[in-house]
Amino acid sequence: MQLTEEQVRKCLPGFRWPAVLTRHLNLHLPKSGIDSARELAEFLAQCGHESLDFTRLEENLDYSADALRRMWPRRFQTDESAAAYARRPEMIANKVYADRMGNGPEAGGDGWRFHGRGAIQLTGHDNYAAFAAARGLRFDPEAIAGYLTTIPGAIDSACWFWTAHGLNALSEAGNVEAVTRVINGGLTGIEDRRARYARCLKALGGT
Repeated sequence: MQLTEEQVRKCLPGFRWPAVLTRHLNLHLPKSGIDSARELAEFLAQCGHESLDFTRLEENLDYSADALRRMWPRRFQTDESAAAYARRPEMIANKVYADRMGNGPEAGGDGWRFHGRGAIQLTGHDNYAAFAAARGLRFDPEAIAGYLTTIPGAIDSACWFWTAHGLNALSEAGNVEAVTRVINGGLTGIEDRRARYARCLKALGGT
């Protein structure tokens, strides 16, 4: 199923150049087997939520101290520790993403180097490296990061993540919650994701 510009405009109304987005979506999605109405609706809904209709292709880590305590209570166990990192995105990334997803310790800077980028906010050394390997790209972190923040790279990386995690099967089942857990690790933003899915499915003529 090929997307039309009108369908993309309805699914992702916040993006100002739907013709550009449509062209790149139609280039990458079929190659990844994302082509039924339900698969496309879920993909566009989830990417739309994560990237604000493809207008934000890099994770926003500008958190207040209160937000840090809520988001990462194990990393910021006191008001004082959160205050020391508040509104400092690079420091925040280095702390909250340290020693996981293939990243090294906080002081090494991997958290910021591999923070969320792309339409699904690809995060962590191991995800960056696996994406590069799957696409036959040299693993140059800076170059990969740059590619992820372009429209083609944002879509390409989201397609890789989608197929690598078997999300077409969950999409065909209409299981928005299960897809969200794979992408988000929880159900953050689930109401918006559900609403987007319903809107996209209607625009694509699915049931």
